[in-house]
Amino acid sequence: MYQPANAIRLHVFLAEIDPPIWRRLVVPSDWTLDRLHLVLQAAFSWTDSHLHEFRIGGLRYGDPDQLEDGFSGPQTFDYTGVRLADFSGQDLTFTYLYDFGDDWTHVIRIEEWLSLDPLPHHAECTEGARARPPEDVGGPWSYADFLETIRDPNHEDHSSNLRWAGGHFDPDWFDIELINKDLRNTFRKNTSRRMHQPRTKPSDR
Repeated sequence: MYQPANAIRLHVFLAEIDPPIWRRLVVPSDWTLDRLHLVLQAAFSWTDSHLHEFRIGGLRYGDPDQLEDGFSGPQTFDYTGVRLADFSGQDLTFTYLYDFGDDWTHVIRIEEWLSLDPLPHHAECTEGARARPPEDVGGPWSYADFLETIRDPNHEDHSSNLRWAGGHFDPDWFDIELINKDLRNTFRKNTSRRMHQPRTKPSDR
């Protein structure tokens, strides 16, 4: 019996960073873009402390009350009324911009429309690599400078940058179990968000 698609597999990576920082996600297709925003925050361990928007087919989607208050540009369409299923069957690539100062551009590609039974009640990360940059580091180019300073113990900014990052930062860190735990808690009230990367336990190395 034919079962219509009820989920979607997405490949997401941060633009202008090499080696790539990426996640592969499975998300229910009836979720709206505002829910996808929270999924991306959890999947990349961002803290949801900056403005954000989606760009799809040349149109801008987000929270109009936030994005049209002090920011000029194209009209913002309310993302609470746009479902992933509205793009059903399309082989689509679009972007999600987080932090209009640092400009973290997430390139999102629809890989496959899925028919799952049962349909999960939360998003799932199935694969990925590398840690997201620290919040407020300054964007892709500043992130490259940040990595250079923390790798060089003789650099004049080495100690201060490490302290600013919480005393520890591993660009290769990726804990799929912890990320999926965050995804399961995405829509819970008072969900705590980590400002800094957790330290790797010695037994996990």
